[in-house]
Amino acid sequence: MKHFLIYTNRHKDKMLATTEYIHSYLATRGQKVSLRIKEADWMEKQEEDCEDAAPDIPRDVDCMIVLGGDGTVLEAARETKKLHIPIIGVNLGTLGYMTEIEPAYLEEALERLIAGEYEQESRMMLNGKVIHKDGSCEEGWALNDIVISRSGSLQIIKFNIYVNKQFLHDYKADGMIVTTPTGSTGYNLSAGGPLVEPKAKLIMLTPICPHALNQRSIILPPEDVIEIEIPNGREGQPQTVEANFDGSHKIALSTGDRIRIVQSEKTTEFIRLNQVSFLEMLHRKMRDK
Repeated sequence: MKHFLIYTNRHKDKMLATTEYIHSYLATRGQKVSLRIKEADWMEKQEEDCEDAAPDIPRDVDCMIVLGGDGTVLEAARETKKLHIPIIGVNLGTLGYMTEIEPAYLEEALERLIAGEYEQESRMMLNGKVIHKDGSCEEGWALNDIVISRSGSLQIIKFNIYVNKQFLHDYKADGMIVTTPTGSTGYNLSAGGPLVEPKAKLIMLTPICPHALNQRSIILPPEDVIEIEIPNGREGQPQTVEANFDGSHKIALSTGDRIRIVQSEKTTEFIRLNQVSFLEMLHRKMRDK
């Protein structure tokens, strides 16, 4: 590798000490280094899913080193989804399931990156297309998950789910999580969904606080087409909900709207340094935190 991009969440590296250390370390070893510093309120400013995401990022970057937590990795992947820049994360957050490098092993990791001692891993993404009742459309992409949740008062949501145009079930719940294997350790895990090896190819549906005893996660092949339709709510009242893409980009839906979710043609590339299995990594994260 010759050109590194350091992508830093300023909220996690307030004094930029880790950022400056990595920059200096790589530069003194003859590597080209670019910086992208995101301020503490950066996620609040990422409402629009711009097709020309991050136009200021150099196109010859070989590796993006992301400093922060899982949320920062998601936003970095989102901004660079059209550039296919391999990502590796430095964990400045808490659990950090998506971050490969712990700060204590930073120097060793940088040396291995410079020497090319790593593997590259491709992760599937989701595409969600909202079709409004007036015929207009909006869409977004997610590496982790697309979450359908309420946007108004604290009341349950009614929605209908179709798979490959076949009616599956009508749900009453606080929401629905449609997740990739990468996202299985996120909101899906908190909602009681299964943990999945990130390299797997599948789509999971996990209801959020379902108002029934027999509603659990559903695992589907990646080729399936999932549609979630928003009907009238309690006593025939209109409903307003929102589709949230990786916790940042939001699209509002109301009664009569639907969202079609499929495996995206886009992927996110991750760099792997560790040879440990996903299960061993999971054990370490759960033990240490």
